[in-house]
Amino acid sequence: MKEFNKVEELPKKELYELLKIYAKNWLAHDGCWFLSVEEKHGMEEAINIDRESWRKFTIVEAKRIKEFLNLPDNSGIEGLGRALGFRLYATINKDKIEMPDDRTLTYYVETCRVQEARRRKGMKDFPCKSVGIVEYSLFAKTIDGGIETECISCPPDITDKNNYCIWKFSLKEKD
Repeated sequence: MKEFNKVEELPKKELYELLKIYAKNWLAHDGCWFLSVEEKHGMEEAINIDRESWRKFTIVEAKRIKEFLNLPDNSGIEGLGRALGFRLYATINKDKIEMPDDRTLTYYVETCRVQEARRRKGMKDFPCKSVGIVEYSLFAKTIDGGIETECISCPPDITDKNNYCIWKFSLKEKD
């Protein structure tokens, strides 16, 4: 038994362990409500509701991360790259970022707990592309309003079998 009574008492190692537990719990709750809606109303309606939920949540998450990192408004591709590393997903999924220049970022999700859980249960991949377009586009625009988002690969349109999904972010030219 650990000898801590409050989060404030935890050393760094235990805080990180607890952060991963919190992120897994958040994702488990997200999955539980989704599966409940899917069972009652079908996949299409569950995706519609999920998309609307992400439309709200991703902005809240991005604003809080932006504030935590003290990112200035319109912090560009570099700001987005930093912010992506602080999302709840980043704690529990393996990902990779490539920035070939200061106007482009490609984000690779190498492991995805959602898809892996569905596969373990014998379920088809969650066709998350339409949800991801909302999620990643609004997250990026909250960090910098000039960033445009493109889906390179995501269920059901997988173009790269080595990654669960791939997103490309581009900073458009200012007039």
